[in-house]
Amino acid sequence: MTAINTRPVRESTGSLLRFALRADATLCAGVGLLVAMAADPLSRLSGLSATSEWLAGAALVIYGAALYLAAGLPDVRRVGVGVLAGNIAFAILATVVLVVGWLPLTDLGVAATAVFTAATLAFAYAQYLGVRRLA
Repeated sequence: MTAINTRPVRESTGSLLRFALRADATLCAGVGLLVAMAADPLSRLSGLSATSEWLAGAALVIYGAALYLAAGLPDVRRVGVGVLAGNIAFAILATVVLVVGWLPLTDLGVAATAVFTAATLAFAYAQYLGVRRLA
């Protein structure tokens, strides 16, 4: 016998949004840990200093941990809207930085930043769907 979910969409538990937030948190923390641990060799590949790489990696680890905890809060919609707005703002800022050339990035550094920005937008879309489902 299969169970049928008869709850209206507005009474949803926010499972899609929680999943999208936790997936975002996990990827950020994982990439941040990798960047922080390999800051010196990555700095030679990306064009940034090893200190910049380490700081960015550490910030991603802290952000990932905080986001993972925030995804468990009862009012997940408010968290989702905030993270969605932040992800869109980050993507716009990263795109402007790449287009204007404000950082001394190598071609590999530009490509890595573009890939990370695209992943951020993919998570933003999943978070948008999760927030919309709760509306």
